[in-house]
Amino acid sequence: MKKIFSALLFLFSIVSVARSQSVYQPYSYQFYQKLNADVYSTKTRQHSSLRPFFADDSLLKHHYDSLMNYGSDNKQHGWIYQKLFNEHLIDVKSQNSTFYADLLPDFSIGRDFQGKLTTSTTSLGIQLGGTVGNKFYYNIAGYENSAVLPGYLSTYINQVGIVPGQAYAKTYRDNGYDWDYITATASYTPVKFLNISAGRDKTFIGDGYRSLLISDAASPYPFFKLTATLGNVRYMAMWASFNDPIDLDANGNARKKGGVFHYLDWNVSNRFSVGFFDAVIWYNKDEAGHSRPFDVSYLSPVIFLRPVEALNGSPDNALIGLTSKYKITDGITAYGQFALDEFESSNFFSNSGSFRNKYSWQLGFRGADLFNVKGLNWLLENNNSKPYTYSETSPIISYTENGEMLGHPWGANFREVVGLLNYSYKRFDFSAEVDYGHYGLDLNGLNYGKDPFQNYNNPAKTNGNYIGQGLTTNMVYFEGKAGYLLNPKYNLRIELGGIIRNEKNSQFNDKTSMITFGIRSSFRSLYNDLASYKAH
Repeated sequence: MKKIFSALLFLFSIVSVARSQSVYQPYSYQFYQKLNADVYSTKTRQHSSLRPFFADDSLLKHHYDSLMNYGSDNKQHGWIYQKLFNEHLIDVKSQNSTFYADLLPDFSIGRDFQGKLTTSTTSLGIQLGGTVGNKFYYNIAGYENSAVLPGYLSTYINQVGIVPGQAYAKTYRDNGYDWDYITATASYTPVKFLNISAGRDKTFIGDGYRSLLISDAASPYPFFKLTATLGNVRYMAMWASFNDPIDLDANGNARKKGGVFHYLDWNVSNRFSVGFFDAVIWYNKDEAGHSRPFDVSYLSPVIFLRPVEALNGSPDNALIGLTSKYKITDGITAYGQFALDEFESSNFFSNSGSFRNKYSWQLGFRGADLFNVKGLNWLLENNNSKPYTYSETSPIISYTENGEMLGHPWGANFREVVGLLNYSYKRFDFSAEVDYGHYGLDLNGLNYGKDPFQNYNNPAKTNGNYIGQGLTTNMVYFEGKAGYLLNPKYNLRIELGGIIRNEKNSQFNDKTSMITFGIRSSFRSLYNDLASYKAH
């Protein structure tokens, strides 16, 4: 293995890609889908499954620049017009560097008609960033937030303690919460084939709307990442630090844990690609608060080295996975994922439903310019996760970060079918989502496998497990948005949205029907299509 790794380093030292890549574009499905026609073209070999992308990638740069500069007509306009519609609030460019800064407003008001509740979001943020030469990029963004949220999101926060995908929630009234949200990224490309980045942010792996491996659903976290590109192969090694407010130490403090992630994406041809993933989660201190000696083997950037060791008796949580995509045509791409948490070889193929056979899978299709309508993009996706997947013998090493999933936000023991349609025309953006979920919650104090913080060695039953067991629940979710883009530089827009949601089982029937209107900004992804973790 060492010889192979040394050989790879040698090859990286003598081969380079076409140009230096260092500028990150923060990941958001709604923005990234606008690049579908380029990313999933049969004429290119774009590394599509590791996100955020490098915005200065030669294959994306022209389309990306056109999106970020939409409305610039090279005519003379007043300062207010330029700052409102075309430019950053502060925008400085010199021969070797750039600097920008923006205020990020996020204000909305809505009405939950079923809950008879007026909802609101009051957030004000600031971002600053820039480049030094063509090798260094940085961005820092922070928000102060308060909100009154609909009942189902309030239930979610009360169950996990976290505003979805953002931060710990401080309650100030019924359905009212305060929180901070901060991200920061520094990216450095010392040589053309290698990017080094660090900060506090998120990573997404996959070609779909959801990821079963690592997604942007949880709160941002500190990370250090190496990304190397050698022609048709892109390789990532990332080390991260996570917080766990569920599993407290003897002094009542949240415990810390670490994670190491490796991902290799290989574009076999213009149409076909395959990726290999592994992850290990470990705890920093035991329940008594005693520090655990650091395992130096976690510093290895070699994929699949540590999971093999984990299978031989390591107490840490290892996960391996596979991704793939095939471009059927320029308008249709099939993609999928498989995540393996644990398996019992004696009955893995016997359909006995062992609680130790823990895995998830995904199959989806996505495309651009539907019916030859430019800017009309679509996605249809099916996600499945067996009971007890992502959980462990202790919450501290579950596949979670700050009370939420690192993979699919629903946890385990679920099936999901989600469809999305997006259309962009000039400054107008329209989107629609339909989501159907079938899952099982814990019942009568027994662990049926959805909650990742439960000890999977205490299952409700050892065999005969199936998706949806326990308190069988069905959820239907519809969401539509219409927006008018004011400034593409930081995605400032006026937005009208509506949600219809129904979550039903034998114990409760939660209904939400609401409408919202506001002014939004930034590229961050915030998910509303969430499922309950527990009965209520």
